[in-house]
Amino acid sequence: MSQIKKDIFERMLEGGSIPFTDPEYPKIFEAVSRTIKLSVYLNSSTDTDQIRVRLSEITGQKIDESTTIFTPFHTNFGRHIKIGKNVFINHACTFLDLGGITIEDDVLIAPKVNLITEDHPLNPGERKILVLKSILVKRNAWIGVNATILPGVTIGENSVVAAGALVTKDVPDNTVVVGIPAKVVKKI
Repeated sequence: MSQIKKDIFERMLEGGSIPFTDPEYPKIFEAVSRTIKLSVYLNSSTDTDQIRVRLSEITGQKIDESTTIFTPFHTNFGRHIKIGKNVFINHACTFLDLGGITIEDDVLIAPKVNLITEDHPLNPGERKILVLKSILVKRNAWIGVNATILPGVTIGENSVVAAGALVTKDVPDNTVVVGIPAKVVKKI
C-alpha cells in the first residue's frame, strides 16, 4: 500500500513545524500573494454583502448571510479560516490563519482583535521555521477590543476576553479573562 504524501497546506492544519527548507514552502508565498491581491478588493468593499462575497473568495467557503464583517480586515492566507453563523467581526481585525482558525456560531469580535496561529522558534538559527497551532473560538464567545489570541488557544463557550488581553492559554467555558497574560477573574 502506497502512502499518499500530504501537501503543505494539509500539514499546516495538522500543526507543528514547517521548515523554510520544505520543498513546498514556495506554495505558501504563492497563496499569500493571491490573498494580498484579493484583500485589496475586500477592503474596498462598499457594503456588508459585498464584504461577505469577497471574504468568501479568500476563504474558499461561503460566509453565511447572518454573519457581519467590517473592513478593514486582514489575513495573510484566508483558506484556513472557518466562520460560523451569526458572527460579528468589527473593524481592523487581523487573522493570521496558516495554522487554522475556527470561529463558531454567535461569536462577537471587537475592533483590532488579533488571532495569531503562527510562531517561530527562539533559536536564531531556526527562526524561519513556522510553528503552527490552530485557534478555536467556541460558540457565543466575546473577544474585546485589541485583544490578542496566540497559537493553540481555545476560547471557551460563552466566555469573554477583556479588552487588551493577551491570551496565551485556553480559556474555560463561561469565564471572563483579563490582563497580560490573560487570567480568569470571573465565572459567568
